[in-house]
Amino acid sequence: MTITRPGLTPTLKPTRMLIPVVSMPTVVPASASAQSDGIGGVVISTLLSATILAALIAAAVTVMLARRKSREEERARLRDRFAQAYGAYAEYCEFAYAIRRRRHDEPSTERVRISEELRKVQTELRAHEAWLKIESQTVGMAYTKLIQQMRTIVGGAMRQAWIDAPASSDSDVNIPLETVDLSPLKPFETAYMDAVAAHLRALAPWWSK
Repeated sequence: MTITRPGLTPTLKPTRMLIPVVSMPTVVPASASAQSDGIGGVVISTLLSATILAALIAAAVTVMLARRKSREEERARLRDRFAQAYGAYAEYCEFAYAIRRRRHDEPSTERVRISEELRKVQTELRAHEAWLKIESQTVGMAYTKLIQQMRTIVGGAMRQAWIDAPASSDSDVNIPLETVDLSPLKPFETAYMDAVAAHLRALAPWWSK
């Protein structure tokens, strides 16, 4: 306010000025914010990738173990069938001795008994031979050759055994090699065993070979 008096120079009274205080917001640099978001994204992406990778590994291991168990079960089943086929062959070979050891006091009864047992074994041999050819041509052919030789060699020994007198004493039970010689069958037995081993080896998982 200006006061004027006569004879005096006007005096200006200073006026106090109020300067408003403005609150400035804190500004985060754009580069720092983007960097923070980028790091968080990398961490999340890494965690997700690790989780997915672990799940994939677990699934792969489960499948591998299941396939391994399935193959082992299949190989065990085949081993049993191959052994049964060989067992039928070995049982047939025993008749070359069994006929000579038949009871001498009941010839008619023994003929019927042995013939019936032989018929059952021959039925098993035909069944095994057919199955082996379906399962493996290589194993089936090896078995067929073995059976063919068996019928020739063992069959001849059996025919001669029916002609010869049956064992009537303990000493007659011991049949010498000169009387019944089945050694020519050994190469065909080995060929069958080798074919079986190769077939089972082909079914084994690669990590167990």
